[in-house]
Amino acid sequence: MIRRTIRTGLFGIAAFAMMATFALAQSHTSKPFAGAKVNAGTVTHSMKDGKAVLTLSDDFKVPDTPDPHWQVVDSKGNTYLLQRLGAKSLGGLAKDRINMSITLPGYIKDVARVQIYCAWAEAILGEAPFSAPLMTMNK
Repeated sequence: MIRRTIRTGLFGIAAFAMMATFALAQSHTSKPFAGAKVNAGTVTHSMKDGKAVLTLSDDFKVPDTPDPHWQVVDSKGNTYLLQRLGAKSLGGLAKDRINMSITLPGYIKDVARVQIYCAWAEAILGEAPFSAPLMTMNK
């Protein structure tokens, strides 16, 4: 009787641990980008090594603007200007590299929308909202 109770309890704990692991491994995809210059592609939010990562889809087109950046908006409306979308190559020896994914800093607690922002023109080029704000769970 006691063995059965212990065994049932251990199976319950193991099942709960597996469900929590699967929940953390899930990814969430935004609605498509919409805006003045960016109208294709989505953003996927996932967890990697305990950190929140945003990744642009393969059909995303980098806007032809001087200084596009990643920008994140949280559920309270706070905006966080992050990395430049394109990283310059070394002296023209290779093509410019595109930052298709970004690891969110620890001070961003949730993500409601991802924007592509032109820092030179100070304008939002496109925006991709998530269906509900995503908690980043950054450690």
